[in-house]
Amino acid sequence: MKVKAKQRVTVEPKTIHIFLKVSDQFYCKILDGDTMLKEHDGYVPDFMPGDHYGDYVDLEIDLATGQVLNWRPPHQMEAYMANFLSEEE
Repeated sequence: MKVKAKQRVTVEPKTIHIFLKVSDQFYCKILDGDTMLKEHDGYVPDFMPGDHYGDYVDLEIDLATGQVLNWRPPHQMEAYMANFLSEEE
């Protein structure tokens, strides 16, 4: 007979991958300091990382620094953000 046994082990995780289905329940505020540039709810905007298809939040986070590892570099975000900020709600 074979029995599956769970064994506790000590690990040192480096990253956490968060993948959430939010459908049309996404919400964000785009701030410049204390000034709100845009408030958005509904679909997941194109500037968010990953293949989200407007319904998913896909973040890979470095646990030591809190940095989102799959975030696009700022020079790649300019067109996405300009388009997003100019859209009517």
